[in-house]
Amino acid sequence: MPWEEKLKIYSHQVNWVDGQPQPQKAEGINVDIPVSEPLKIECQHFIDSIKNDTQPRTDGAEGLRVLRVLDAAQKSLHLKKNVDLNIKPPAYYAHETAIIDRDATIGNATKIWHFSHILKDVKIGDNCIIGQNVMVGPDAVIGNGCKIQNNVSIYKGVTLEADVFCGPSCVFTNVNTPRANVERKDEFDITHVETGVTIGANATFGCGNRLGAYSLIGAGAVVTKDVKPHALMVGIPAKQIGWVSHAGEKLNENLVCPREGRSYQIKNDTLFELSPLKKAQ
Repeated sequence: MPWEEKLKIYSHQVNWVDGQPQPQKAEGINVDIPVSEPLKIECQHFIDSIKNDTQPRTDGAEGLRVLRVLDAAQKSLHLKKNVDLNIKPPAYYAHETAIIDRDATIGNATKIWHFSHILKDVKIGDNCIIGQNVMVGPDAVIGNGCKIQNNVSIYKGVTLEADVFCGPSCVFTNVNTPRANVERKDEFDITHVETGVTIGANATFGCGNRLGAYSLIGAGAVVTKDVKPHALMVGIPAKQIGWVSHAGEKLNENLVCPREGRSYQIKNDTLFELSPLKKAQ
């Protein structure tokens, strides 16, 4: 059979005339497909998955799912009744273009959007949002409730605690003096981002630093040292210009949050909360 005739679409129809189905056959239309060797492509994909340590399109887990379907179909045929597959969907959502490598752990109700890649041994908590074109890992940790906006890479050595917001295109690093021709994987340094931190768009972080809880990093800032809890940081290099509340509001001289009413005090150049917010009964 000529290659151009290997795949055809037949747009058959069924018309109902006086309550009876009347088939209407159509001529086949050739579908243009590239000339290739399917078995060769399959073997090359298998080899690439091994070389690059990536998940293949159909791995062992997929094979197990297929066997479950076939087994259920056989039982249904024998018993002449429906058979429940008992296959639970993932507790998280991942867009069809997202890539999730094996051994990644993803929490309940987390959403992973278009063209994002979650590498092996990554741990992502519950109720996170991973935006478009985000790369996480390997071995990175993201706590519950984090929001990672578009075009962010969370490299090995980066840990985000709970409720961290990463603005679009912010940049984390894990080597201070990188060279393309010098292997430095054994020199990765740690960046630890504590609970509730907000990071503005296009902010950049030198590795080896710790961002204190509820600090706020302005858009485009370049952070080169540890950041105190609740500090408001802007500029290149980033400098502290004030304090922010738990709700992310800039505090004025009275140190009272205009949104929540929490009050604070400064002692030894550190911000402390005086009156914790009372939860509604």
